[in-house]
Amino acid sequence: MIWNREAETADARAIEELQLQKLKKTVENCYSNVPHYRKKFDEIGLKPEHIKTLKDIERIPFTVKDDLRQNYPFDFFAVPMKKIVRLHASSGTTGKPTVVGYTKNDIDMWAECVARLACAAGAEEGDIAQIAFGYGLFTGAFGLHYGLEKIGATVIPISGGNTERQLSIMQDFGSTILICTPSYALYMAEVAHKTGIDTAKLPLRLGLFGGEGHTEEMRRELEKRWNILATENYGLSEVIGPGFSGECYIKDGMHIATDHFIAEIIDPETGKVLPFGEQGEIVITSLSKEAMPVLRYRTKDITWLNPETCKCGRTSLRMGKIQGRTDDMLIIRGVNVFPSQIESVLVGMEEVGPHYEIVVRKDGYLDKIEVLVEVLDAALLTSFAELEKLEKKVKHNLYTVLNIDADVKLVEPESLKRFEGKAKRVTDLR
Repeated sequence: MIWNREAETADARAIEELQLQKLKKTVENCYSNVPHYRKKFDEIGLKPEHIKTLKDIERIPFTVKDDLRQNYPFDFFAVPMKKIVRLHASSGTTGKPTVVGYTKNDIDMWAECVARLACAAGAEEGDIAQIAFGYGLFTGAFGLHYGLEKIGATVIPISGGNTERQLSIMQDFGSTILICTPSYALYMAEVAHKTGIDTAKLPLRLGLFGGEGHTEEMRRELEKRWNILATENYGLSEVIGPGFSGECYIKDGMHIATDHFIAEIIDPETGKVLPFGEQGEIVITSLSKEAMPVLRYRTKDITWLNPETCKCGRTSLRMGKIQGRTDDMLIIRGVNVFPSQIESVLVGMEEVGPHYEIVVRKDGYLDKIEVLVEVLDAALLTSFAELEKLEKKVKHNLYTVLNIDADVKLVEPESLKRFEGKAKRVTDLR
């Protein structure tokens, strides 16, 4: 169950020595070959030779998404274009896309990292892996594709969408692993139920879910509907794509590839580095990337780090489930609210479905939040007394978690939007 025992069970001191060696090399590479980093270093009088310990990483300025956009398309690359064998990019829906490049060695390292997390979750040679991420400039599909092939699994590169065909292929080809966003896996399960497919009789046994965070309640829902072990993995294109971290079968945090990355947790307001166990924004430094190394990249994702050895035997640092993003956080009348908190309430209730939408608007000078959620029994909508009772129950449960009053609107089953990729559940009208 351990793909690279030497790396994944290494002594903490050995990993720290390797990280420092690689960090010094990466800093020198960035300073010498990436004008953005040279300028940032020169502005504060920092030189590569000043990085003498791992603690010195805190002297390095943060990298943010806008830095990549401002150097669009290729000015963040540390190698000439003739060495770039792959390009990926974000959608660019909020500005210029962020472009990332890979050398041949980067592709090999990427596959190695994914092979580790897939193996940790329970994937093995002989598995049939159905990849329902969209292929294209998005990194998700290709990252999982090469990593699963590396461990000897059979890959079905079906891409996203066309759910009826997805289910037909799943039945005909005998898929044992499903790879997609948790939102799409949930939607696929609904379509399977509607079309009379008994998911319990499918050979599917494992889900490798990523691309968006999801709560433990959502995980239990996916495991129940598909009769599988549902695991989560994490990554982002700016540092590599999927492969930065992933859960093992124990499901007690996502193991980080610490020989290839340094992870820090910072206070998102002050930038101060926080100790293990404290929740904050995860910041990532790539140590092995040749084409586009990044130093202290601010992900905006909120989590925490756990240095203890896992019951699976891996000694690698683990990160907790993503609790939300600093830019997804809603401030409602002075209270910080993450969509994941709302999801944990709704998915844990038997009377309503797992699909929801959040609408935030102004009510005079005050912020108001409305939560739309589907009832499971449409007949409930015809009984005002029962409907009001359930609305009050949902409203009370939300207040218990959020400590704010939210308007609740119960709607018909299957009336809210389904997602084939990342779910977009918040509409802010303020």
